Amino acid sequence: MTISGIISAVVIGVAVGLLGRLVLPGRQHIGVLWTLVVGVAAALVGSLVASLFGLEGTRGVDWTECLIQIVLAALGVAALDRVLGHVRPPPH
Repeated sequence: MTISGIISAVVIGVAVGLLGRLVLPGRQHIGVLWTLVVGVAAALVGSLVASLFGLEGTRGVDWTECLIQIVLAALGVAALDRVLGHVRPPPH
């Protein structure tokens, strides 16, 4: 992966992480940094999953790949929220 590919993954990961967080109902008890980390991971894994299904060769915006990435980000944010949400006491 080239430097521009890594930078693209980070930028897309930021957007994917935020979108993944937005589709979840309620408030998540994780910080923005964790959301971004989950988003970058979801963007990379989502791209890998899309390439396994042969979706990497589409022209323009690949909406299926974006949807896979957002779903993975939402699952990641929800899982991390469950783990880290029990560590911190809820605010009063």
